[in-house]
Amino acid sequence: MNQQAPPSAALSTPEALWQAGHDHLWLHASPWRALAPGHKRILVSGRGCTVRDLEGKEYLDGLAGLWLVNVGHGREEIAAAMARQAATLAYASATQATTLPAIQLATRLAALAPGDLSVAFFCSGGSEAVESALKIARQYHYLRGERKRYKFIARRGSYHGATYGAMSVSGTRQLTEPYFSPLLPGTLHVAPPYCYRCDYRYTYPECDVYCADAIAQLIEFEGPETVAAVIAEPVSASGGVAVPPPEYWPRLREICDRYGVLLIVDEVITGFGRTGKLFASEHWNVAGDLMTVAKGLSSGYAPIGAVLCRPQVAEAFTGAERKLSHLLTFGGHPVACAAALANLDILERENLVAHAAAMGAYLLEQLQSLRAHPLVGDVRGLGLLAAVELVRDRKTKEKFSPEDEAMQRLAQRLAEKGLLTRVTSMVFLAPPLCITRPEVDRLVAILDSALHELEQDLGYC
Repeated sequence: MNQQAPPSAALSTPEALWQAGHDHLWLHASPWRALAPGHKRILVSGRGCTVRDLEGKEYLDGLAGLWLVNVGHGREEIAAAMARQAATLAYASATQATTLPAIQLATRLAALAPGDLSVAFFCSGGSEAVESALKIARQYHYLRGERKRYKFIARRGSYHGATYGAMSVSGTRQLTEPYFSPLLPGTLHVAPPYCYRCDYRYTYPECDVYCADAIAQLIEFEGPETVAAVIAEPVSASGGVAVPPPEYWPRLREICDRYGVLLIVDEVITGFGRTGKLFASEHWNVAGDLMTVAKGLSSGYAPIGAVLCRPQVAEAFTGAERKLSHLLTFGGHPVACAAALANLDILERENLVAHAAAMGAYLLEQLQSLRAHPLVGDVRGLGLLAAVELVRDRKTKEKFSPEDEAMQRLAQRLAEKGLLTRVTSMVFLAPPLCITRPEVDRLVAILDSALHELEQDLGYC
């Protein structure tokens, strides 16, 4: 027994909890010993759009945890469904058997998904879903005799996960390249449909959505017979909530069909009502050959994700000698599936997708008032997925660095005023779908006040 670690029974005071967390807990995407009052929080409870920390301070959850608590915190019916399933059957091998909740959830997703996406492969989260989709795509082409198709085309600024393949197709090389090179061979990137900062210096609509045609050009350059799939988020959340022009997704679908390339639609963040449709791809009446989902599938109450496949993709794996060469221990976990089913019940019963559309429109309308701030370069969003982009100079669009002390100060001020969210060179907003108009007003008022104070500090007013 480690004599340096106190027994859990000794963690009875806030001071002891802070110290134990400081010594023994390594927070994700953080240095060791990052847990410190004023910088990180120990959250202990939540209800609806509000969470409470160890000291009793309440915050509006402006990012729904991490883009995922779609139905809100404190949903006892989801906890009850998980408890019932755990008491009945807590686990079954994903390779030797399955369970009733897994079959029920796969069937329900088949009915809800766009197009003919009707076959579900379950996993534990978004990174695993993307990793699984990449492997399915490669093996699919191999089994069909197109063994040279191994390349993936993604977009700069995108984020698809933290496992090796998902990290490789993510468009965040500047964050991963120093530590994890060489990344997965054959991962290629093009510019995103980011009209506020077009890499090609074009203006919509005169551009004729060249950012989509650039993908076709890259496929031609690499050789269509070598490209396995294109992977893209309908709206890239981490990439700045850049809502694409209406022609983008239908043209991308046509390009993939033209060259026999699979289209992987990454709906890990945008799925299950976030953008005011059950799936964001429905805004453009487009369905992928593969679709990855996670976060909102259970609203974070249990770790679960899935790859939804078209039958024509799954049929390539028919037969004992053509089995999918991929497995995950917790794929289709019955307790997680039970949580997802209860979560979907709430989404449907409370009509939260339509509510997200209405509240998202109201949020975007209220955020427009922030354009009066000299630091605000752009405001954009779709449904309850929005971003306020901050700039040093509105004319030149000079960026703030995410590590800029001013951005850290803004994040701290927002938390002090009772709003938790992510601040880089942008303020990201993705509250639970159950948010109310008064809570939207409060969120915007906090952001307005914090921006005004920061602008005073920086000498803008």
